[in-house]
Amino acid sequence: MPIYFFWGDDDFALNRAVSALRDRTLDPDWATFNYDRIPPEQSDGITQALNQVMTAPFGTGGRLVWLVETTLAQRCSEELLSELDRTLSAIPDTNVLLLTSSSKPDGRIKSTKLLQKHAEIREFALIPPWKTDQIGEQVRRSAQEMGVKLTRDAVQLLANSVGNQSRQLYLELEKLSLYGASNSQPLDEAIVASLVSNYTQNSLQLASAIQQGNTGKALTLVADLFKQNEPPLRIVSTLVGQFRTWLWVKLMVESGERDDREIARMAEVSNPKRIYFLKQEVRSLPLASLRQTLPLLLELEFSLKSQGGDPMPLLQTKVIELCQLFVRSAQA
Repeated sequence: MPIYFFWGDDDFALNRAVSALRDRTLDPDWATFNYDRIPPEQSDGITQALNQVMTAPFGTGGRLVWLVETTLAQRCSEELLSELDRTLSAIPDTNVLLLTSSSKPDGRIKSTKLLQKHAEIREFALIPPWKTDQIGEQVRRSAQEMGVKLTRDAVQLLANSVGNQSRQLYLELEKLSLYGASNSQPLDEAIVASLVSNYTQNSLQLASAIQQGNTGKALTLVADLFKQNEPPLRIVSTLVGQFRTWLWVKLMVESGERDDREIARMAEVSNPKRIYFLKQEVRSLPLASLRQTLPLLLELEFSLKSQGGDPMPLLQTKVIELCQLFVRSAQA
């Protein structure tokens, strides 16, 4: 298929896919003549891309036209839609039109429906940090693709260390690949622990510190996250996801539900086997305290989005408030 639409916020994975597509489309000797990267600030970029992709390639290999950060799947004039409709069905087999965007395509508009008809659409979204089973699966799949043999415990440790950061995962797997090149046995947890740095999971550790009412540890983790340049809104997003999961599990358990699959469905946990561990985590947590966490986190999210200045004091204040919910419940 000569038309591709890549979208999502995982820039590293998306750009790797772009590089792979470029490598298999272009002849290196003729790439200068057959490769067009059209930036979003170019006012006539879409029209130029559609014209260029209809041009026969020079020499050998194909032609690749890349429309970067396009808005075609968010808005499109009728005039441009007609031009798009004429072009997409007539692109030569030797040529490739690539469209990329960080935003999700709007399935309601005509241009998106047209792209869905003619293009291969691939999503490159970062896995939410609290979906640890999906992160583990991503690590296992990536290791397999790169030929790195890992034990089950090693996969889990690597997932805990890199979280949803695909760039770090790739770099660590490259390192492990070099180490294991002369070893036919799968690399175990001890080897991974000695070679891999712990980049993430601190947001989940922050959630655990809050539900323990451990204010000192929670504030230390907030400081660590800022030192690692973790975006404040991403920290809040992780906390919202984790506390939402805990709240749903607690609600279902207290309502008398015993079917782990049903609890997993309601809590949006893809692996029902995780429910056993989540039940242990929420066993001593008061439902009333869990209920109060989400409004506080939504207040924090609103404040971070609407106020300028240093986000650190906002996050610290709300983390103290959240910890107090569970300190009070423990003392009651």
